Amino acid sequence: MLYQLYETQRSLVEPFADFALAASKLYSNPLSPFSQTPLSQRISAGFELFYRLGKDYEKPQFGITTVDVEGVGVTIMERVEIDKPFCELRRFKRFTDDADTLQTMLAQPAVLIVAPLSGHYATLLRDTVRSMLSDHKVYITDWKNARMVPLDQGVFHLDDYVNYVQEFIRHLQGQYGSCHVVSVCQPTVPVLAAVSLMASRGEPTPLTLTMMGGPIDARLSPTAVNNLATNHSYEWFENNVIHQVPSNYPGAGRRVYPGFLQHTGFVAMNPDRHATSHYDYFKSLLKGDDAGGEAHRKFYDEYNAVLDMDAAYYLETIHTVFQDFSLVKGTWDVKSPEGVPERVRPQDITRSAILTIEGELDDISGAGQTRAAHALCTGVAPQDHAHIEVDGAGHYGIFSGRRWRDKVYPQVRDFILAHSTQAPAPIDDGVGHDSLPARSARKGKEVVLDPAAIIELPADLAADLAQVTPPDTAKTVLETALETALAPETAEPGPAAQAPEPPKRKARGPRRT
Repeated sequence: MLYQLYETQRSLVEPFADFALAASKLYSNPLSPFSQTPLSQRISAGFELFYRLGKDYEKPQFGITTVDVEGVGVTIMERVEIDKPFCELRRFKRFTDDADTLQTMLAQPAVLIVAPLSGHYATLLRDTVRSMLSDHKVYITDWKNARMVPLDQGVFHLDDYVNYVQEFIRHLQGQYGSCHVVSVCQPTVPVLAAVSLMASRGEPTPLTLTMMGGPIDARLSPTAVNNLATNHSYEWFENNVIHQVPSNYPGAGRRVYPGFLQHTGFVAMNPDRHATSHYDYFKSLLKGDDAGGEAHRKFYDEYNAVLDMDAAYYLETIHTVFQDFSLVKGTWDVKSPEGVPERVRPQDITRSAILTIEGELDDISGAGQTRAAHALCTGVAPQDHAHIEVDGAGHYGIFSGRRWRDKVYPQVRDFILAHSTQAPAPIDDGVGHDSLPARSARKGKEVVLDPAAIIELPADLAADLAQVTPPDTAKTVLETALETALAPETAEPGPAAQAPEPPKRKARGPRRT
């Protein structure tokens, strides 16, 4: 019933929010006579603030179109590699027609970023993705809003989350031979479980596991989030925060933990800070501070965009992670897709290097909660354990913002590079981008391709390429690659086919535990 009441309230406020936006522009547009009236700027700012407080926030876009790879601009195209009922595996595919840059990107490792399913969309990790794209092939788990998933798609459990992660890891391993995994906040627990299960079965595991600000052992340094979970029973959560999706959404009737309740909880943790932020935004509008106003809008466009979580997944996470502490107690059983329960044993991991990252001022995952992963992964060699504590950083500062870019990311990049091995790159579905055939070799500044390694072109080449890159770009890239590879009379024979050497960069790993 609460969800229906919220939707009714939102529907009533929406036209007033639209009116407030129009009124704000009416009093701020220099061509409008109303902008010449006394107090027009203050009135415009007030309407703008009302609009921001009353509008509905939809899922943001990643909006990453270009990045620099060793000083060369590279085009980014998003595409969905795997589409699951509750998640999309999204790839940020890189394109360039610079031959040296192609070889550099080919040698770079593949990274799966597992985004949290805890209220916000995966776009919250936009800064994380943008940074990593300069040195890695990047994939991310883009979780779907449960209210948009029809009931006939079934229920989403914590076990399904673990199985999704395993499937995505296998996909990257099939593409590149190996991969690295970075998990931020909530997914540190299911990711560690997924890799543990793979290790117990004897499957290849990721070369590195980077876990950032997650509740591996939520008993340590409990925060307000931990206390909420431990001070209330499982039944309390089920009876007070679980509601059915209203009939105006595809997932009508699905039991969920609604996004608007999560958002209320986020704001309730720091109400004074948010009130001050909105008042500062109002003052920025009065002063005409466009930069300050835009920074506020960007932050809250992301912060206020929330998604619903399936009730089964949410309640099982509360019980398993924050109440029973099943991972650290060694009592967690996960059902495989075939329905067979398997015990999670982190001590079985032997071939994945472990990096944990914590923020000094993190008020979501307290000090020591993430670092506890090292004590569980006893099968990993001591030299493959590392930990970073970011001075002065809160929860978001360890994966977004200046501290992430200047302090954290360089150490994550070097840790991954130090534990990377060159695996054969597969034949991809395009030519001239970051998955060129591995049997290419350098000769001076010239790139010589082995004709046998050229990708087999599809029958309808134009239609196929149009799906992954603009036709003009695809044509240029394709022609460049084919001219280089299929003109033996103008190119000297290259050396024996071999995987290109990775870019030379001195690896400076973080301090060891």
